Amino acid sequence: MKKQQVTIGLINPKSPSNVGSVMRAAGCYRVDAVCYTGNRYARAARLNTDTKGVQNKIPLARVDDLLGGLAGVTELAPNTKVVCVELVEGAMPLPEYQHPDNALYIFGPEDGSIDQAIIDGADAVVYVPTVGCMNLAGSVNVLLYDRLAKSVDTTAGDDLIRSSRDTNNRLQVKR
Repeated sequence: MKKQQVTIGLINPKSPSNVGSVMRAAGCYRVDAVCYTGNRYARAARLNTDTKGVQNKIPLARVDDLLGGLAGVTELAPNTKVVCVELVEGAMPLPEYQHPDNALYIFGPEDGSIDQAIIDGADAVVYVPTVGCMNLAGSVNVLLYDRLAKSVDTTAGDDLIRSSRDTNNRLQVKR
């Protein structure tokens, strides 16, 4: 089985709780790194969101340019595809999208949009077909779940459940 690489790029995230929730999703879905642009994240240093310690396992770094400035944070595979996730006219609905093995998923800010130049340079632009827009962390979770659900390399079973659930959860399905 070949190693797939997933990197999340956030454009000028505003909400510390959203970034914390993105980091938690990154840990749950085995993301390799999370990078962000902008200066608003400085407030997130004091966030209280439960990230289950993933910030120590998954790189989280500020970069000036998501498309060209990830050196020193993560080394992207040569065949990495840039996928923008945004409500953009002409974008592909996420249920129809086939995820590449190696991807840099770029998400816009909670109160804005991805720059047109980034959209124009992307390999794909997808959107979650909801009525209204979701918040940043919700969008990241849905995108990563869709990737997992469509993957042929999905790990599942009781061993995964035992290693992933809360220590107070000992429930079992009666057979």
